[in-house]
Amino acid sequence: MKIRSFTNGDEIALFRVFLSSVHTIASHYYTHEQIEAWAPPDIDPEQWANYMKELRPFVVEMDGEIAGYADVQPNGYIDHFFVSGTYPRQGVGTLLMNCIHEEARQLGIAELTSNVSKAAEEFFLRHGFHVVERGFPVRRGVTLQNALMRKYLAKQ
Repeated sequence: MKIRSFTNGDEIALFRVFLSSVHTIASHYYTHEQIEAWAPPDIDPEQWANYMKELRPFVVEMDGEIAGYADVQPNGYIDHFFVSGTYPRQGVGTLLMNCIHEEARQLGIAELTSNVSKAAEEFFLRHGFHVVERGFPVRRGVTLQNALMRKYLAKQ
């Protein structure tokens, strides 16, 4: 397992990870209707590619395949954090979280925040985050549930 920075050309593989994560792992926490609204297969590929280039996530590879990805923005916000449904509970998420923490330390970020799915909430709690508030975002007319989570980091 290795972690690296995003490179142009990763976009399609990251989309597959996103779909796999939501349709496999998150499907235990959300209805079929919610899953389809959150991660429809017809997301515009160009729009997705541009967004991934903006996020510049960290990418974990296992056996030459992308197994997960996550980002942390300069303000400490984690926008995407997804592990492929093919690689759950194999350390991919922990490797990504450790990388986010190291990046935050290097950038002098004082706190991390993220809007976390019900599927990922327990994982974030184990990594020191706490729930700030519950959210009910609407995607394609369907209400989902998530939690705004925060972790204060030790001062340098």
